[in-house]
Amino acid sequence: MRVEERATTEHVLRGRERFVPRGVATSDLVVSRAWGARIWDADGREYIDFAGGIACQNLGHGNAAVVRAVHEQVDRYLHQCFMVGLYEPYVAVAEKLDDLWPGKAATKTLLVNSGAEAIENAVKIARTATGRPGVVVFDRAFHGRTNLTMAMTSKLVYKQGFGPLAPEVYRAPAPYPFRGVTTEDAMRGLLLLFKQDVDPGAVACIVLEPVQGEGGFIPMPPEFVHALRELCAKYGILYVDDEVQSGCGRTGAVWAIEHYGIEPDLIVSGKTLGGGLPLAAVTGRPELMDAVHPGGLGGTFGGNPVACAAALAVLDELSAPGFRERADQIAKLLRARLDEIAANQPLVGEVRGLGAMLALELTEQSADAARAVTIAAREQGLVILSCGLYGNVIRLLPPLSATDEELERGLAILEEALGDSGSG
Repeated sequence: MRVEERATTEHVLRGRERFVPRGVATSDLVVSRAWGARIWDADGREYIDFAGGIACQNLGHGNAAVVRAVHEQVDRYLHQCFMVGLYEPYVAVAEKLDDLWPGKAATKTLLVNSGAEAIENAVKIARTATGRPGVVVFDRAFHGRTNLTMAMTSKLVYKQGFGPLAPEVYRAPAPYPFRGVTTEDAMRGLLLLFKQDVDPGAVACIVLEPVQGEGGFIPMPPEFVHALRELCAKYGILYVDDEVQSGCGRTGAVWAIEHYGIEPDLIVSGKTLGGGLPLAAVTGRPELMDAVHPGGLGGTFGGNPVACAAALAVLDELSAPGFRERADQIAKLLRARLDEIAANQPLVGEVRGLGAMLALELTEQSADAARAVTIAAREQGLVILSCGLYGNVIRLLPPLSATDEELERGLAILEEALGDSGSG
């Protein structure tokens, strides 16, 4: 049966119940098409999209340059496997990521399929380069759902019942000013970790999201990031910058770490990198990337040529004149309106974020109100997502190609949904 013959909401929902495991959490939204900052469901209803496939559509759905690049590559070849036959798109993506590196170092890049796979490979590279086993991560971190990255991820729902998990992963506090955790608190916790749980001389890398994604869109304070970089330098620990959700223009800059003036040792990217196709990357200095023996890195579909073609178009768009300026305009518009909404909504405890990567944290540490808001918003034509350890944060990931009118419309729906949930 052809897809178009079965793409009705009722049919898809029945099929999801029958053929897809319950462990894949879904909504009841059945998407039939998408363009720009809008999506349409199988019944023809239009929505403003403030989710972007979880930060995979920073340039909007159906970006013309990405679509054109994909079509051109499809006509050449779909797959080769880079380990069997080299192809130019893989090398070109690595070269472009070198151009966009936030520092002076020369770099090399490994391409893989997903953010979790990229994080896992970053750890492999760090362990080989340093000869050390330890990995330090932070409270509220999300790094993936593979065995190693589950151990690195904080939220229990992502790893409950799946143990035993990978060893040599250590967790430290991260700043969370709204809930009273300061940079000083976090650094004291990290130093305590080095005293009681793991010798810093046995730590290969520290992995940090500059803006925690699933953990609640919590930007790391600049003083924490700088203190962490100094600590890494002191003990010979590699600084791994997880930009899977915060990178590729989400905060305005190509990489969120640019806001901090820090040059990491490795950058992990993904999501928007592939323009909607599966692609992620580990980028770092040649002496680190080349530490792994031949055959130690790779995978059948890593750096698929069609995904690479899309990525080249994405990276060109992100570095084009005017992109940063428009992203900054969107950030200013969103922040001003969110501040207005928060001032009039007792449900909201804080507005926070970096650039256009913004969120509202609801005061009560419960998922109930945020769930009610996301459902009410979708009923009114806005797709938004919640996040946070307690599920009480509403995150905004609108395409950075959205018009002011679309942004205002989405924010108006959000405000109404918050009011409905607060009054209920």
